[in-house]
Amino acid sequence: MSIPPAPRGSAGPPSVHARAVITWIAIFPLVTLGFFAIAPFAADWNPVLRAFVLSIVVVPVAVYLVVPQLMRAYGAIRTRRR
Repeated sequence: MSIPPAPRGSAGPPSVHARAVITWIAIFPLVTLGFFAIAPFAADWNPVLRAFVLSIVVVPVAVYLVVPQLMRAYGAIRTRRR
């Protein structure tokens, strides 16, 4: 079983390093904004509970909304450079 070649003009999947950077670019701002958003009512919460609640919101937003958009943008940039 072999992997079919990528169609001409397709940049192929990004490297693991590019995916890591793209994921970080998505997660860091979401976590930062999330901390500020929950700070007024979560100041007295246990840090583990705060991290849990924040991750319940941040992970789906990143996975389903932000990372796909960043991957599309990255793919468009890579395709234009070829």
